[in-house]
Amino acid sequence: MAISFRKATVAVDVDNHPEPKTLLHGVTLELTERRIGVIGANGSGKSTLLRLVNGLVQPSAGAVAVDGDDTVRAVRAVRRNVGFVFTDPLSQLVMPTGREDVELSLRRSIRNGAERRRLAEAALERFGLLGLADQSIYELSGGERQLMALAAVLAVNPSVLVLDEPSTLLDLRNRELLRRTLAGLEQQILMSTHDLELALDMDRVLVIEAGRVVFDGGPAAAVDRYRTLCAEGLAAP
Repeated sequence: MAISFRKATVAVDVDNHPEPKTLLHGVTLELTERRIGVIGANGSGKSTLLRLVNGLVQPSAGAVAVDGDDTVRAVRAVRRNVGFVFTDPLSQLVMPTGREDVELSLRRSIRNGAERRRLAEAALERFGLLGLADQSIYELSGGERQLMALAAVLAVNPSVLVLDEPSTLLDLRNRELLRRTLAGLEQQILMSTHDLELALDMDRVLVIEAGRVVFDGGPAAAVDRYRTLCAEGLAAP
């Protein structure tokens, strides 16, 4: 699976400003590795880059494609291939219970209710969540909610999994659970994170600064580059 950016730019109008604000500047990338990380400071453009991949954000100029499907012209095909997991699972879990959420994600592709229920239970069992399937999502821990959101996304078997800072709300135990879960997945993963240990698990890491890719390479070198950028920022007057 290839994720292609061709001079992708995102600019948005800002109140009381005469010119649009550019969030992402002419990014050109070909992402084919199995595990790709994206690191950078808050507001650097990480989430914007990720949201381009499944059409949540459209480029103002340039183009983005997943396996040849343009994210604007063929957004339905793209979203069949790309699953997106948000930072806060409560923004994604819309039903009262996890079981209902997973079944909802299957509704478009599986018409038969009994088959939907069977597949939903299989998805929940995969993540050790079947015993929590009928609890209110508000009774679950942050880690359980995040895994429930992940189960709902993976139930439809996307080829690409995009995760926007998935460990932000997790304690150490649940972070390690998420880390092990991601390591065992078949999907191509594109993940933004502030967790540099998670970034080191990747095959390739992008460093984003002020809407530009300022480093693209191996995880250790990328983390070193990001640490240097942070140190330079602290040293600035």
